[in-house]
Amino acid sequence: MLTSLDATVPTLEELLGSAHVVSLKLFDRFRGLDSREAMLFEGPQGWTEFSPFVEYDDAEAVNWLRAAIDFGWQDSPHPLRTSIPVNATVPAVSADKVAEVLARFPGCRTAKVKVASPDQTLADDVARVAEVRRVLGPEGRIRIDANGLWNVDEAEHAIHALSAFDLEYVEQPCLTVPELAEIRQRTTYLSVPIAADESVRKSSDPLAVARAGAADILVIKAQPLGGIRAALSIIGQTGLPVVVSSALDTSVGLSMGAHLAASVPGLYFDCGLGTASLLAEDVTTHPLLPVDGAIPVRRVTSDPALLTQHAASPERRDWWLARLARTHALLAAAG
Repeated sequence: MLTSLDATVPTLEELLGSAHVVSLKLFDRFRGLDSREAMLFEGPQGWTEFSPFVEYDDAEAVNWLRAAIDFGWQDSPHPLRTSIPVNATVPAVSADKVAEVLARFPGCRTAKVKVASPDQTLADDVARVAEVRRVLGPEGRIRIDANGLWNVDEAEHAIHALSAFDLEYVEQPCLTVPELAEIRQRTTYLSVPIAADESVRKSSDPLAVARAGAADILVIKAQPLGGIRAALSIIGQTGLPVVVSSALDTSVGLSMGAHLAASVPGLYFDCGLGTASLLAEDVTTHPLLPVDGAIPVRRVTSDPALLTQHAASPERRDWWLARLARTHALLAAAG
């Protein structure tokens, strides 16, 4: 992790000199969002992204700025592969929209399905997962993601109901590490692995989930963990298999994730880096969309016309610029 503002770290003025704030429409509501806001910079190594979700506080946003600087101002590690197999991502849509969503992920044989939406029921989740299984067929792989929204009893009931669809794993069924450890123990008889996401990227101690034996798999995201090198360090220390995923990034942010995935020594699962297919708009004319179930490992260049076309409102731009200034100050103070 970058821990100080040394000579390789840009000043706030340097960041502001190339900063663009965009608002991109989504095909379907995702995480309660109809559009995704992001700030982009151009550094010596190319374009990079700073896009913590708007509800995150400044202290949490610091790692996202570390990651943006790491990717835009420093060389990435030498890649071990040139393309990354990716999963389709199915938002909490009605079952009759599943086929339409999956069609945006050509060649993907794995689908991550969002479940546990507060405005839906377990029956809705079952119907959605059942339709994903029907569309993918018996050879497709299905993983579900509850974003920590179940308590332990709800999670056990839901995993039991959904295990009939041959789940690859369940991502973040409960919020806390002790809850994950308990649900993992309770559902051993179902042979459905437990994956941790929020318990890694939102924790002050991202290694705690591995020490507690609370997960079989880690979901790793470059931006929330402070960049590629910081994420690789966590992966190396845990010894658990990982899935490199995105945080609903633009194609620029997905490029960062792809470079991380390309540097992981053992990559045994399809990665959650095909999410440009959830965006109705992007910042490049060559987005990182899945082709034959994979995305290439390459830098993405933002298109000036698209940056202008999708520019956020003046009020939202001002909000992001103020957030950048506060976050940069915190990063400087951390040094």
